[in-house]
Amino acid sequence: MSSGNHETEIKLAVRDARSTRARLRAAGFTVSQKRNFEVNLVFDTADHALGRSSQLLRLRQAGKTATLTYKGVPAPGKHKSREELEVQVSDFDAMSAILARLGYTPVFRYEKYRTEFRQPHRAGVAMLDETPIGVFLELEGSPSWIDRTARKLGFDEDAYITASYGRLYLEWCAAHELQPSNMIFE
Repeated sequence: MSSGNHETEIKLAVRDARSTRARLRAAGFTVSQKRNFEVNLVFDTADHALGRSSQLLRLRQAGKTATLTYKGVPAPGKHKSREELEVQVSDFDAMSAILARLGYTPVFRYEKYRTEFRQPHRAGVAMLDETPIGVFLELEGSPSWIDRTARKLGFDEDAYITASYGRLYLEWCAAHELQPSNMIFE
């Protein structure tokens, strides 16, 4: 979820999906998008120009929906806030081929199961992501909504994570002394 062409978000590491769903329901959230498997491909140039400049070009397949996303350089702060441009595409494989013809290659693949939650008459969205490296709750909306919602769910600002799933995966591999490749389910 973004405001216009801008997104503001944080991640929170949570113990498990079941207890987090219960915590969200207790805070007045209901499921707005059922649990869905996602495949995400991050593309970059051969010299990793996008990654080195903290930009992101991603192609996502979620159910039958494919989405191409550009994310700009994040602004410094306690929330991850940056430009986000998205467009739905009708064919994931064809879009991947187009990007390859333009000189972009997949540099990282990550998978997750995502469930989206909303509160009635509120603009923010809570996304429960079950990943191969753990379960995370993403809060996306205005900074004040994020802070208020995080507190209501029992989190303080020290728990805020602004790193990408790619960065979290690299940190997880280092902590487990594993060679990084792709963040996929076995």
